[in-house]
Amino acid sequence: MPPPAPRPARPVLRRPAQPAAAPVPVPAPARPAPAATSRLNKRMAELGLCSRREADDWIARGWVRVNGQVAAMGVQVAPTDRIEVDQAAQGQQGQRVTILLNKPMGYVSGQAEDGHTPAVALVNPRTHWQGDASRTRFSPQQLRGLAPCGRLDIDSVGLLVLTQDGRIARQLIGEDSLVDKEYLVRVEYGGVATDVQAAFPREQLARLRHGLSLDGQPLKPAQVDWQNPEQLRFVLTEGKKRQIRRMCELVGLKVVGLKRIRIGRIALGSLPVGQWRYLGPNERF
Repeated sequence: MPPPAPRPARPVLRRPAQPAAAPVPVPAPARPAPAATSRLNKRMAELGLCSRREADDWIARGWVRVNGQVAAMGVQVAPTDRIEVDQAAQGQQGQRVTILLNKPMGYVSGQAEDGHTPAVALVNPRTHWQGDASRTRFSPQQLRGLAPCGRLDIDSVGLLVLTQDGRIARQLIGEDSLVDKEYLVRVEYGGVATDVQAAFPREQLARLRHGLSLDGQPLKPAQVDWQNPEQLRFVLTEGKKRQIRRMCELVGLKVVGLKRIRIGRIALGSLPVGQWRYLGPNERF
């Protein structure tokens, strides 16, 4: 018998070749952003060590070190840099005084102007309040660099702070200061001088509290209430030039008397007009 015919070969089925997968890009490790730097004197003020002016003085004297090295004037520092201050600077700072004055009318709070006397002229042994509980003795050296912390107009009276301590100055008048100031303000409205509260519209009182602008900028919210029918009580956390008087003008009020009675936790109390006392070692604003 002839051999059987060979069976035809089965076709080999192959899967179509898959395209090679594209390589997944591996992101390069992120580099940390460089820390923002600032001038050393600014950084020292931000840390509450001193004022910028004091910092410049200390740097010039070689009393400041950055990462163990004596700092040069104008050097830039990062937040991670270690700043050290010599004990001599700390001792000098401890001798600086802060004075509380009950400023009378007719004195300017800052430099002499238009023939008017600056309030610092009232700081002398004769006007030192006998009721001062501080044991600090007056010395002419205490007048060097003694500067007012904030304005009090020539026609306003009450508590004025003068200090040699840059830390206190920054606390009271620095850009980020949150220390509030309290005032008693006697007013008139449209010729009404008695029972002004009854004549003054409530909606205008609400504007005094929040809603006014000065110099093109909105004012921060303020506490404003009637102390008595002729007198308002203001509590502010900012101090623009003649702010209360200008606020009152915007709502039709005329200020006829203005007295500052408190700054932070320090009250004017029974300090007589034209006299002064030292800020005590345990007192804080």
